[in-house]
Amino acid sequence: MGEIIFDDHHYRDATLKGAAERAHAPIPATVRFDEASGRIVVDFTNGAAFMLPARSIQGLEKATVAQLAEVELLGETGLHWESLDVDFTISGLMNGIFGTAKFLDAQRRGGQSRSAAKIEASRANGAKGGRPRKIRQVGGEVLTVPRAIGS
Repeated sequence: MGEIIFDDHHYRDATLKGAAERAHAPIPATVRFDEASGRIVVDFTNGAAFMLPARSIQGLEKATVAQLAEVELLGETGLHWESLDVDFTISGLMNGIFGTAKFLDAQRRGGQSRSAAKIEASRANGAKGGRPRKIRQVGGEVLTVPRAIGS
């Protein structure tokens, strides 16, 4: 197998190709916290913008408005909050990665805590027959939607 030679000509061609691709790429230009909407806004050089709710990001849930406003670009790929020691990649945020798997799972579950009071209330509701059947009206006829097997 032959040896690959990477000389000045190859370097120059690769550099020019990279510059041409970068000229059309969406590159983050500015970032700010919009207090009115509670969102972080990233503006790109191509005119596009990306917004996300600031307090949905792990580490920013209880941040003050002043702390959220400290957001800054970290190179061309990340966001940084110095006083909170929080960093995220823009591409990760754009893909919905607002924190660790454990944090995201807790966010998805929301009110699914298993407190003693909730368990007791669920049992009491079950003793009364559980949730009522769903009823749908089609035309002038009322239809009862059967419960799933095992419910």
